[in-house]
Amino acid sequence: MPVKASDIQKLLPEGGKKNCKECGLATCFAFAMKLANTGIALEKCPYLVPESKAELEEMLMAPIKQVVLGQGSRQVVLGEEEVIYRHQKTFLHPPAFAIQLTDEEGETVWAEKIAKVSWQFERLAKVSRIDLVVLRSSSSSGDKYLELVKWVMAATDAGLILAASDAETLLAAYEVSKSRDPLVCVTAENVEAVAPRLDPNAAVCARATSLESLPGLVEKLKDAGLERLVIDPGSLKLLDLVRDQTLIRRAALQHKFRAFGYPTAFFAVDATPDLSLQVLLAAAAVAKYAGIIVVEDISEDLFQVLATLRQDIYTDPRVPPTVESKVYTFNNADQEAVVLVTTDFALTYYAVAGEAENSKQPAYLLCQDTGGLCILAAWSTGKLVPETIAEMVNKEGMAEKVKLKQLIIPGLVARIKGDLEEELPDWEITVGPKEAKDLPGFLHELKKRREGAA
Repeated sequence: MPVKASDIQKLLPEGGKKNCKECGLATCFAFAMKLANTGIALEKCPYLVPESKAELEEMLMAPIKQVVLGQGSRQVVLGEEEVIYRHQKTFLHPPAFAIQLTDEEGETVWAEKIAKVSWQFERLAKVSRIDLVVLRSSSSSGDKYLELVKWVMAATDAGLILAASDAETLLAAYEVSKSRDPLVCVTAENVEAVAPRLDPNAAVCARATSLESLPGLVEKLKDAGLERLVIDPGSLKLLDLVRDQTLIRRAALQHKFRAFGYPTAFFAVDATPDLSLQVLLAAAAVAKYAGIIVVEDISEDLFQVLATLRQDIYTDPRVPPTVESKVYTFNNADQEAVVLVTTDFALTYYAVAGEAENSKQPAYLLCQDTGGLCILAAWSTGKLVPETIAEMVNKEGMAEKVKLKQLIIPGLVARIKGDLEEELPDWEITVGPKEAKDLPGFLHELKKRREGAA
């Protein structure tokens, strides 16, 4: 739960009544308000006693720690989530998708999987891709595993996750890939041998076999001075996944249970060999808080499904999704094309654009900048009115692009037809259907009427 400024004020000098102004603010309560919203450093108060400072540091610490993996454009940010339910505020950092390679597969399979790491799908100006590569030691040969690690390092700049049960093999791989800041998977079986030999700033995934054993493994890693942690409760079934991830999130946010205050991982690849079921579990993991989701392999179509789900859940509900305000063309729009009007609200745009494409009729689509409002909301707030439509028609030079000068407005705003005719006297203003699904039939009928008139 968010820290209250009044609780912070009680720990400030003289119970928050000193008001010395040396922090640059007028009162101690103003300082507390800034602290509660992470708008000022605790060190700005020169009179804090060590006990109060330690208590405030603990109070202000993020319930779920931020962990950054990978480098450069491939960097992945996890954690720092603030709410249990998306509608309370928003989910901040979307989960990272990872694909697994093993040292038993061979270069042909490695190359096929690594090619998928370069996939990029753009939707609503956001690019989705596979973010991380898990390198699993399945053979008994440490040399073969190191060969895999070196091969992948040369083949992709994606972040790496090292998974080997043998401590010496894992540590050797870590030394080889240290420059790439890999995430090192540590278990109860190898933690004593591995943890003390890792750099203090190494990123570590604590892989437990159950939710109950996870805190003990986390404490061993923290005792070794390791703080950049990702935690995995070892869930292998859908029911366990939902239960474990929910309990971890609640314990971290509502009770500040520090052992669970880290991003989580879910290895769908360990739950089932069935690739379709792995994707199904991955979808559940997206919805239920997992920070890293690992599958063995995936098709392009199924990855787009997961990527769309991820983007939908991790889009800020306080900000309407929008597309670029511009003129879009469909079906080789030319001088014979009609001109459609809609708004930049993503759901409205995609509904209209999809049906315009399905109509097989050449068309231009004027996507009006309405700040992400739907048709009726944009009209009622004055952002989709005759004046703004006419301004865009003229600005985009639509009169030079089409011969017929036929402008089709949404049926929901039929009442603006007369005023729009005054704004665009050279244009034929036509009221289109109220529902996007009716657009193909409407455009076909419109074409028949034009041909009949000719």
